[in-house]
Amino acid sequence: MKPSIKLPYGEKQNTFDRQYLRMANIWAENSYCERRQVGALMVKDKMIISDGYNGTPTGFENICEDESGKTKAYVLHAEANAITKVAKTNQSSNGATLYITSSPCMECAKLIIQAGIERVVYSDKYRSEEGIQLLERAGILTHYLEI
Repeated sequence: MKPSIKLPYGEKQNTFDRQYLRMANIWAENSYCERRQVGALMVKDKMIISDGYNGTPTGFENICEDESGKTKAYVLHAEANAITKVAKTNQSSNGATLYITSSPCMECAKLIIQAGIERVVYSDKYRSEEGIQLLERAGILTHYLEI
């Protein structure tokens, strides 16, 4: 018999979180970036209302790195793509959960706060924890979940 583990949001929510993170991982495969592929799903009322992956802006060539392998300055992060995509619809990100394959950077954390997202679930820790710290300071629930 497996030992029982106390989950922060309950067994059912933890199951949903794992499923959405797996889906975000699959979505990340759409990225043309070679250094790192990141995916994001925005969920509200158990419905996916937006998605995104890291890449270049619409109309740009799908090449994320320059000749030296450095990420181009205009590449958008997955969460920024998901937030701007929902802004083009009649959906509201207010109260949503954002599932990301990597924890957000500081710039994306600011967008998450302004978008009214209430919860962020991620499966990989970004090199800097500043984004997560800012989200927590703003009262946004963050949850690291290995999948």
